Amino acid sequence: MKMKNLFVSLLPFLLFSCSGSGKFDASGTFESDEVIVSAEQSGKLLSFTVNEGDVIPLGKIVGFIDVTTLRLQREQVQATIDALNQKLTDPQPQLDFVKRQLAVQQSNVDYLLSEQKRIHNLVQQDAATAKQRDDIDAQADAAQKQLEVYRQQITLYTSNIATQNRSITSERPPLQKQLAMVENSIDKGKIENPLAGTVLTKYAMEGEVVTFGKALYKIAHVDTLTLRAYVTGNQLPQLKLGDEVQVFVDKNRKEYNQYSGIITWISDKAEFTPKTIQTKDERAGLVYAIKVRVKNDGLLKIGMYGEVKFIEEK
Repeated sequence: MKMKNLFVSLLPFLLFSCSGSGKFDASGTFESDEVIVSAEQSGKLLSFTVNEGDVIPLGKIVGFIDVTTLRLQREQVQATIDALNQKLTDPQPQLDFVKRQLAVQQSNVDYLLSEQKRIHNLVQQDAATAKQRDDIDAQADAAQKQLEVYRQQITLYTSNIATQNRSITSERPPLQKQLAMVENSIDKGKIENPLAGTVLTKYAMEGEVVTFGKALYKIAHVDTLTLRAYVTGNQLPQLKLGDEVQVFVDKNRKEYNQYSGIITWISDKAEFTPKTIQTKDERAGLVYAIKVRVKNDGLLKIGMYGEVKFIEEK
């Protein structure tokens, strides 16, 4: 176990040692940006069309998780929203009835006011008695008060109905939010591929019951791969981000396939550090990791070894 750990810790240095002494400047292995796609909902995998090696485009639906319970919840919330409309009171029928009473009472008031004026004139001409005047005054006053009552009833009824309906309709926004949450949960029952690439590993099978967060498959974008290589401390000052380099991969025992690459990352920490760094020669023992992006023509594979040759500035 100790020997294995020692080998792992010295791997970057060994990689460099194997290449630095030859015609190449650095060496490393290809890797990719991998994404593990996990279930965003719990339930039975009703369908799952992913297989290792499949090339899947971005956004493709590759499976469905059973969300029957959530659909029932959606129907329940929608039914509650629909029921709110049945609770609302339409004030118009009652208002029409009160308005008809108001119209009748207004006609009665108009008639009594006309009679009141006529009898007052007769009293002045001694053609009517004071009792007749007092009676018509009382009748006109009572009719006007009743007319005002009808008007107040309309105002009060309209206000009460509006308050009642507002109380009912205030229940709608929370229910609509709840409905939106259920809809979102149902939508997460669809397994949508988040990255255009090639399936590396499949972790689940159709018919399994999965839980939220369970890994379903691993996918990587392999159109462009990253070569993680190692350079010495002496080489490091010559490099900068965006530099173009040449990448070589074994074609056969004597030949190489050549690619163009771009340095996209340079580590700010040494991968291998001697115990004491005192002289310039000892500092050359420092090894730094770099990443080179390489366009894949289909021959490059994750884990494959590659060599790097720096392009000298003219």
